[in-house]
This record gives sequence, structure tokens and C-alpha cells, in this order.
Amino acid sequence: MSFRRNALTPDALAMMDTIARTGSFAAAARELGKVPSALTYSVRQLEDALDVLLFDRRSRQAELTAAGEELLNEGRRLLAEMEAVANRVRRVSTGWEAQLTIAIDDALSRRTLLELSEAFYALRPDGHPQGPGTRLRLRAEVMAGTWEALVSGQADLAIGIPGEVLGSPGIEMKPLGELQFVYVMAPHHPLASLPEPLDDLQIVQHRAVAVADSAQRLSPQTVNLLSGQDVLTVPTMQMKIDALLRGLGAGFVPLSMVHDHLGAGHLVSREVQRQRRHSRTHYAWRSAAVGHPRKAPQGLALQWWLNQLESPATRAALLERPSGLPTCP
Repeated sequence: MSFRRNALTPDALAMMDTIARTGSFAAAARELGKVPSALTYSVRQLEDALDVLLFDRRSRQAELTAAGEELLNEGRRLLAEMEAVANRVRRVSTGWEAQLTIAIDDALSRRTLLELSEAFYALRPDGHPQGPGTRLRLRAEVMAGTWEALVSGQADLAIGIPGEVLGSPGIEMKPLGELQFVYVMAPHHPLASLPEPLDDLQIVQHRAVAVADSAQRLSPQTVNLLSGQDVLTVPTMQMKIDALLRGLGAGFVPLSMVHDHLGAGHLVSREVQRQRRHSRTHYAWRSAAVGHPRKAPQGLALQWWLNQLESPATRAALLERPSGLPTCP
């Protein structure tokens, strides 16, 4: 098995690509600066190592067999991946991380996050045509799950951490802003016809729709649920809004995510005696590379994202812009 693997060198794969692209052994030999016999010998060695026929010897042209076509396609993919790895390694050597993982609370604007990602990929540090070379990994979390992703090392940057979370050694935190919530339900829901403000005795008689905290190890948070109340738990804020549109319950949601639904009459908002109008949120990141003394404490990719979050306009867009609305059923 190892001798087959050893035969599949980058030079051998590049040779196959050149022969297929030029259409003949002679043309490929000229491009590679070799004599045709040397190229023919290299191909036979590769065929012997793989125990397959790569070219049809009955044709005057360099016509690939089915096995040759497969090797050519996979070889081109492998060469592209090796080039990409080399580019990323070069970028890492200049201070750009190989990967940056960003955890964002599900209530914040996904559209803004993707616009920031687009701007990041458009960077051309040192004139490099392929950008920073840092792989972005975005993950949506709910409530304590955003903080857990950071402290557990699963994320490098966490955006939308609840204000109730306490700090931790080695982690820096800054305020993101306040997220405004409203208590909403479908217009045909029983609570929609009651006079305001709604009290606990009225609310507890009807099902609440809640988003499950994504934390696995930390204690999950429960917000604005009453003891004894029936609860429909869903995995995302968008699914919560879909459930509210169908009249499956009532609940608090970010105003930015239902603004258009409220304007169109698909949902209605009601004042509640215990209403929590705002939720303070933060963003946080690791201030030191704990356990990795040879790694820079803050890479250039993380620095770029932190610079964007310094902008009041960016923070406001994450908090106030709708994340996209579903079609009303």
C-alpha cells in the first residue's frame, strides 16, 4: 500500500495534468523540459506502481483510460488542496490564524454577520490575491451557549453574551449594546384580545414558546417563563417566530426580528406587567493563548473583527437589523 502512496507524488500528479492538458507526450515533454522517452518511462513507473493502465496505447494521442481520468480528476483536486494548504501556512506565518471560530447569539443579525464575513474575505493583506487565508467558522448559540463556546475553547470570539454572565480570567469583554424585546403573539391568539397590561395570571394560562439554551455544560438559562406554564421549546429564534405566527403560543422576541411582522399585522405586541424591555449584551474574546506559549495571543484575523466591533454602527446593525423574515403561513 505504501509504495502506491509513494508513487502519487505532486510531481507525478502534475505530470498527468500536463499530458492531459497538452494532448500528447511530446508536447508535455517540451513544456516540462524533458525528452519524450523520459516522460513515457515515468508514466510506466506510475502505472506499474498503481497496477493500472492510465493511457490507451492504441491511440496516437494521449488518450486517458477510465482509471487515468479518475487519477487526473483526483490529482487536480489534491494539487489544488496542497496549494491552498501552502497558502494558508504562509498566511499563518505572517500572523493570520489558520481558523477563526465566531459564536454569535441566535437573536442577533445573521445578515450583518455575513456582511462582515464578506468584507473579511475581501481583504488583500500584502496584496495577496486569495485574501487572509483564515478559515472562518460561524456558529449560532442561544443565551449561555454563546459564553460556553468561548470559555470551553470552541470559539475565539463570542458575540451576544448575556449581561448576567460574570467575567473569567484570560477573557476580555466589552459591551455590545441593548437588545430590545417585545411580547408578541398571533392576532388570533386569545391573549391578543385582552386589555393591557397582561398579568401573570392571564399569561400562565397560555402556552409559551421558548428557545432552548444551547449550553451543554453550564447551567441553562430560563427567562420569562412562569411556574406551571405549558412551554413549547424550539431550537432557534427563527423557529420561535414561525411558531408564534401559527398561534402556537406567545413569547418575548427581539423587536428587530419581528418589526416587519408587527407592521404587517402578522403578529401583535402586548404590554406585560413583568415585561423585560431590554437585555444588555456583550462580546468577548481570549486575551491570551492559554496553553499555547508558541502561539501569538491575538492573531490578525481576530484583531480585524475586534476593530469592526469597535464601530457603533456595526454594533447597532448586529442588534437592530432584522435577520430575515419567513413567509407568513
